[in-house]
Amino acid sequence: MQRTRIKFCGLTRAADVDAAVRLGADAIGLVFAPGSPRALGLDQAQQLRERIPGLCHCVALVMDQPVADVAAIVQAIRPDMLQFHGSETAEECARFGLPYIKALGVGGEAGSAVHAFPDALLLTDSHAPGESGGTGQTFDWNRVADWARQRPLMLAGGLHADNVGLAIATARPYAVDVSSGVESAPGIKSIDRMQAFVRAVQRADQFNP
Repeated sequence: MQRTRIKFCGLTRAADVDAAVRLGADAIGLVFAPGSPRALGLDQAQQLRERIPGLCHCVALVMDQPVADVAAIVQAIRPDMLQFHGSETAEECARFGLPYIKALGVGGEAGSAVHAFPDALLLTDSHAPGESGGTGQTFDWNRVADWARQRPLMLAGGLHADNVGLAIATARPYAVDVSSGVESAPGIKSIDRMQAFVRAVQRADQFNP
């Protein structure tokens, strides 16, 4: 049976990090993009980072930030991966020497960008290219099903417990990424919704071997 990996993103509280780890999350995303309601300062992020065990990946999310700022995040947080949500090129993403996720907005034409990041784990979200993600909106998952057959793909954009099963059945992604779909308010996760999301992914995997 293929197991779909799960990433909880935009966590801001220790209790939510602990719940994500307890529920078996494969990755936890800490947001550093300026202007995001889920953005963390370095001190707060360091405290959360200490609660993420080695078998769960810590992902630092940035967006078109100066090299020095990203380098400071890497030095302070020691993430396992970086996640780039802006207009960064493959060379700019790779310069920090860490595995990375590159978000592609498929609200427009993003097909050519798929081939521009051969070393990335691609994340497809519902925003248009050049815009920020985290819209909480879905997109037509059939658009990325072919990509998911060619390379590992992380699916994001408006996912929650009631639709992630259909998303997995349609696109067969390597991983799913959820933020607002498990929240009671921006940056405040609902443990019940997180648990329901994990169970929905597990059910989908059972029915889509």
